[in-house]
Amino acid sequence: MQRKNSYSGKRLFFKNLKITTYISTSICLVALMAIIIEILVDGIPYLSLDLIFGAYNDTPSIFPALIGTLELVFISIVIAGPIGIFTAIFLVEYLDNSSLLVRIIRISIETLAGIPSIVYGLFGYLIFVVSMNMGYSLLGGGLTLAIMILPIIVRSTEESLISVPNELREGSFALGAGKVRTIFKVVLPTASNGIIAAIILAMGRVLSESAVLILTIGMVVNKVPTTLLSSGTSLALDIYYFASYGYPNEAAATSLVLLVLIIILNLAATLVGKLSRRGKTNGK
Repeated sequence: MQRKNSYSGKRLFFKNLKITTYISTSICLVALMAIIIEILVDGIPYLSLDLIFGAYNDTPSIFPALIGTLELVFISIVIAGPIGIFTAIFLVEYLDNSSLLVRIIRISIETLAGIPSIVYGLFGYLIFVVSMNMGYSLLGGGLTLAIMILPIIVRSTEESLISVPNELREGSFALGAGKVRTIFKVVLPTASNGIIAAIILAMGRVLSESAVLILTIGMVVNKVPTTLLSSGTSLALDIYYFASYGYPNEAAATSLVLLVLIIILNLAATLVGKLSRRGKTNGK
């Protein structure tokens, strides 16, 4: 009788848990759709080619911010991507998970992930802007963003590598493949979905960041940057500027452009991952 009651209690618990999961997912989807609809309703009427590609004269234009945002994404991902992925490979494939060194590295990564972005901005200002005499520049902002997104890439890539079954590694070793060949031919292609997700999360963090950029690339620059050492702006900074100084319509339109840019970059990252996996499969 007690066993039957215990079984019924577990069934009721898991049923309630399933219902709670559905409710939570529905709330997240409703919130996401509400944000998207609000941006579309407020932004579409004021979106124009002059706002996106026009010259910044009497009327505002977000073209310098669009170029600056793409350059910041490129700098930060190119620097943080390989470092983060190879750090995760070193932690998972070459070190013992129970060793003191791994625990110290993981604690450091967790600590870096929890630091507020304004602290990263102050660090970038003191190191790149002041100490290295870069001034307000896209390169300094990109380097600071690379340091900020590094923990995201390391943690997500590490989880993806851990999820790869050890049987795949052992099978590769049994066929005579070495450690490095197994990692690049077996482990990384299997974990590629998680690695791409890590890159997408990192790009989203870069695109949405403003506190770091205020201290490293300057507040607002109304001209297209000519070099990586030029000061600049980003779409997130332009949204802050427009909303703070009486341009709510332009802020809504810029938010819409930023949303579309995020979708495009996410699709591009996913497409690159699929093409890479297909190329490796055909190469085999």
